Amino acid sequence: MLRTGIAIALCPTMPNRIIHNDHDDFGGLHRDLRATGAALDRRQWLGLAARLGAGVGAFQLIGCGGSPTAASAASATSSSSSSSVSSSSSSSGAATAATTCNTRIPEETQGPYPGDGSNGANVLNLSGVVRSDIRSSFAGLSGTADGVPLKIVLTLVSVSTCAPLAGQAVYIWHCDRLGRYSLYSSGATNQNYLRGVQEADANGQVTFSSIFPGCYSGRWPHIHFEVYPNLTAATRVSNKTATSQIALPKTTCDLVYATSGYSSSISNLAQVSLATDMVFSDGTSLELATMSGSVADGLTATLTVAV
Repeated sequence: MLRTGIAIALCPTMPNRIIHNDHDDFGGLHRDLRATGAALDRRQWLGLAARLGAGVGAFQLIGCGGSPTAASAASATSSSSSSSVSSSSSSSGAATAATTCNTRIPEETQGPYPGDGSNGANVLNLSGVVRSDIRSSFAGLSGTADGVPLKIVLTLVSVSTCAPLAGQAVYIWHCDRLGRYSLYSSGATNQNYLRGVQEADANGQVTFSSIFPGCYSGRWPHIHFEVYPNLTAATRVSNKTATSQIALPKTTCDLVYATSGYSSSISNLAQVSLATDMVFSDGTSLELATMSGSVADGLTATLTVAV
């Protein structure tokens, strides 16, 4: 099977963190809860830096005990007139890659549109849900989500040993280019596209072929995912071992939203930032995707996920 990737760079041990809610039932949005008087973890530090004007994308966590340094990679808040996206690279190269597996992926809300049986619809037990191309509906439903092609690649690693987690499974879902979630949103209730499950290969990788999601009001562009011990366990939401979200860099969002079909995303994106988003406001060092490719030929988002 193909595996798509989003590499989540994870570092040192962090204190318990708040799980953020990105929706209020089937409409509005919860306010982000703040813990007072607690020591700042590295993600919260980055969020604070953003509020002080440094910008969330201006720093990069290196190693598992080191301090933030100026990122040589493209900033999440920078803009570009080019239709191509350069792959981000760490200033410490392979050394950083070897140390980003020592912090567990932050736990985030699954939101009201998971489709995993915890809030209505359940695709996990449907025939055909295990697939690499999630652009079309399945299991008797028809319809395909249009948009700029996006390959999503996640690499699952053990937080204790850094070894790849071959055989584990990932369920992924996100909105379409109009900001609608299949099975839930008006105009997409008879669709189940942009949802799918993959089993990690020998390198711990899963790969999904999808489309770049739109930006809807109140949230930064993102992708949801859940991790399961194996494919068999991925049929029941109670078996999941992690729930998190992937943030998409602003530079790439700007390029994609300038194309046909994403017009509503331009104004929605202008009203939110990583520093104000209720899920990502405490820092995105562990959840910000690394992007490569081009709008014309297709983009790739990668993240390493430690569980």
